[in-house]
Amino acid sequence: MSNDVHFTFSNAAVLVTGGTSGIGYAIARSFAAAGAQVTITGTRASAGDYEADLTGLSYHQLEMRDRDGVNALAASLSTLDVLVNNAGANFPDGLDEWGPEGFSAALDLNVEGAQRLTVGCKSALAASSMTGGSSVVNIVSMTAFRSTTIVPGYAASKAALVALTRNLAVHWSGDGIRVNAVAPGLIDTPMTAPMKAFPSLLDAEVGRSALKRMGYPAEVAAAVLFLSSSASAFTTGSVVAVDGGYLAL
Repeated sequence: MSNDVHFTFSNAAVLVTGGTSGIGYAIARSFAAAGAQVTITGTRASAGDYEADLTGLSYHQLEMRDRDGVNALAASLSTLDVLVNNAGANFPDGLDEWGPEGFSAALDLNVEGAQRLTVGCKSALAASSMTGGSSVVNIVSMTAFRSTTIVPGYAASKAALVALTRNLAVHWSGDGIRVNAVAPGLIDTPMTAPMKAFPSLLDAEVGRSALKRMGYPAEVAAAVLFLSSSASAFTTGSVVAVDGGYLAL
């Protein structure tokens, strides 16, 4: 028995920040498979500097803390149908997030850059003619809802991104732009790969979810495509948890 869902984004202009690996890469590939014209960002000089196959994706070098670079990218877009704010990381520059510099760097990387890019893209998003309106989808985290003693700056930035999602959804409700977020649980990506070297730590985290397994990037991508499609035309300001029941326990 099959119950697959297929989305169509023929010729839609999609921008995915941090689309060179993990969740971002899965999102970019899913949009491209659905017919979209996808641009991804990454911090390296060229697409060829990555191990992942980025064929068919347009590549733009961008550091989310580079304000001039973010402004320039936003200004270069005349029309944009979907913006996915996925780029982000913990321990920016290897800094301790409990220190003022590390905490500030985490906020700058994970929320301030996304806010700058999103607001800069407003006119391009408003120019979209996509059915159901254009969409912004912010990738947040379980750390926005549960405490963490390891990456407090990252957690604070993701919580701020949840608040930004809701505020932008209301602020732009009359502009044909919907703004939602997806909150992944523990997903099997290069970012979480180091946990596999510590089975007790990994097992403890997996045990906190109802489904007792790690998720897959494609499962997060599916939620992003849904929120960007006409099927969710009445959905804005929402946060969809793709967490295997992590928040339910």
